[in-house]
Amino acid sequence: MYRMVDDHVGAEDLNALLKAFIEEKAQEQGSWSSITRCTHEMLGGASPHIDRLAAATELILLCFDIVDDLQDQDHESKPWMQCPPAVALNAVLVFLTGFIGELGQCGVNGRSLYEISKMLSRSVSGQHKDVTNQVPEVDDYLAMIQEKSGSLFRFACQLGYCLTDCSDETKERIDDLADCVGMIHQIQNDLKDIAQFDVKSDLLLRKRTLPVLYLLNVDSEAFRPVKEYYEGKITADVLLQDKEQYMRLIVDSGCIEYTKIVQSVCVQKAEELWTGLQVPSPWKEKFRELTYAAFA
Repeated sequence: MYRMVDDHVGAEDLNALLKAFIEEKAQEQGSWSSITRCTHEMLGGASPHIDRLAAATELILLCFDIVDDLQDQDHESKPWMQCPPAVALNAVLVFLTGFIGELGQCGVNGRSLYEISKMLSRSVSGQHKDVTNQVPEVDDYLAMIQEKSGSLFRFACQLGYCLTDCSDETKERIDDLADCVGMIHQIQNDLKDIAQFDVKSDLLLRKRTLPVLYLLNVDSEAFRPVKEYYEGKITADVLLQDKEQYMRLIVDSGCIEYTKIVQSVCVQKAEELWTGLQVPSPWKEKFRELTYAAFA
C-alpha cells in the first residue's frame, strides 16, 4: 500500500499523510485482504499479483471508511478526521486513482473491471439510502444493507476471483454468500449501536436501523417520545434527560431479540450457500472462518 502511494504521490506532505491513514487502518487487523487472498486460492488461482490485489482491497475499504466518517462526522480520533475535510477528500481521490492504476498493472480489465466498478457503485447506492434515511420499512432496510455492506464483501471476493478460471455459477454463489455475510455484519453493528445511547448513536442520529424500526413500530405510550423525536417534534435533549429510562425500555422492548432472529436467518442462508459451494478444503473452511463463522 505504501508502494502504491509512492507511485502516485510526489508531494511529501500528502504522501506522509496517506501513509499515516494506511498505518491507522492496519491497526484494525481486519480480514479484507485475507478474504481476497483466500477466495483466490480457494478457486485455484495462482496469480503473481494476488498480494497487490489484496492490498488494493484494503485501499478501497480505507477509502470507504474515510468517506463514511466524513459523512457521519464521528471517530474524531482518526487521522483523516483531524485534518481539514478538503485534505481528506484529496486523499480519497488519490486512493481511488491509485486503485485503478493498480488493477491495470495486475491485468484486470474488460468485464472484470466493469463488474468491480459496478459493485463499488452498488455499495455507494446503499450508503446513499442510509444517509438520506430512505428505509421506512424493514424490507427497505434489508435491501439497503445488502447493497451497502454486502457489496463490500462481494468486492473483496471479486478481487480474489477476477484472475481465476472459476465458473460463472461459482462466482454467483460466492456473490450471494458475500451479500449474506455483509448483512450479518451490518446487523451486528446495529445491535452494538442500539446499546450505546449517546449523541452519536443511531437512534439519536435518527437513523432507521433494524432495531430502531422495531422500536418505532412498538404500540406503546412509553415509546411515544421516540416516535416524536423521529418526527422532529422534540429534540434529542428531551430523550437524553431520561437516558437510563429509555435504555431500560430498549432492552425490555424485544428489539434486540428481534434483530438477532433476523440475523440468524441471514446466517442460516449463508450456511446453505456455503455448504453448496463446490471448492476444496481447507480453503472452504478458511473462507467461512474469515467471514461469518463467529455468528454461526
